[in-house]
Amino acid sequence: MFLYVLFLVPLWFIYRWYKETKRVANKSQKYVLITGCDTGFGNLLARHLDKLGFCVTAACYTEKGEDELKKACSERLKTLHLDVTSQDSINKAVTFLTTVVGEKGLWAVVNNAGVSVPTAPCDWLTVEDYRGMLEVNLNGVIAVTLSVLPLIKKARGRVVNVASVCGRVSPFGGPYCVSKYGVESFNDSLRMNMAPFGVKVLCIEPGFFKTSVTDVSILKKNIKTLWDRLPQDVKDDYGSDYLHKVDLKFNDTFTKMLDGDLMKVVNCMEHAVSALHPRTRYSPGWDAKFFWLPMSYMPTFISDKFFLRDAVKPKISVL
Repeated sequence: MFLYVLFLVPLWFIYRWYKETKRVANKSQKYVLITGCDTGFGNLLARHLDKLGFCVTAACYTEKGEDELKKACSERLKTLHLDVTSQDSINKAVTFLTTVVGEKGLWAVVNNAGVSVPTAPCDWLTVEDYRGMLEVNLNGVIAVTLSVLPLIKKARGRVVNVASVCGRVSPFGGPYCVSKYGVESFNDSLRMNMAPFGVKVLCIEPGFFKTSVTDVSILKKNIKTLWDRLPQDVKDDYGSDYLHKVDLKFNDTFTKMLDGDLMKVVNCMEHAVSALHPRTRYSPGWDAKFFWLPMSYMPTFISDKFFLRDAVKPKISVL
């Protein structure tokens, strides 16, 4: 029996590899919308898909982002301004897309836009802090998807949602993990709802990569801003040296975790868009595959103990 397993497992991997190498035809007639294209994954994906021959519409938040993409890509690529927190902005984008795609419909939407601050211990934050990030990372994903869904259904295309390993585990406080858990749930329910229409719904769950979302200088500035507004009794609970300890943690641990090879994520996104048989979920990054995802399946008392062991603790901690 053991020999059968040894034979069948590699055979299955070879079959899956071969199956996943097949790509869709007529790329020049397939339209793709990507959000969050100013920098990072979205920017690289727009350039990559443009080179492959797709008709890309890159949604940017800034004029600078639009201008730089236009200079770097072919005339086939279109750009537009998009604020995913504004339904009016989304409606204008859909009107533009409807004109561009015509009867072919929209082959894919890649919901990549996202932010990572404010991030801090939960008792440092207000509900407004949560609301702001949820508007971008979760409600923005839902609003864009629902708005373009008729065009996706027309093409029997696909929805690609960018979540995170933080949609599986919550190693720190604040709204980021909450928003990514929400994206995971929306992705799962939408996948089931759209299956009868021939629409594929796929999820990218990256580990920690070096982008603006993980920019240590931005994260440190965010922590300092939130600390400065705290009432004195909360500061006393955490201790006057808490910020210094957090800075050391960022420098000694977090920065070493960041993977600079963004193409690991972009290649997964491209596969989700262009593969004839895409995967339901992608986990780019060695940390995602060998740490975060296995950790998400651990009993809670084990994962809690692991994360709390290395966490920066308040002055009055009982642990």
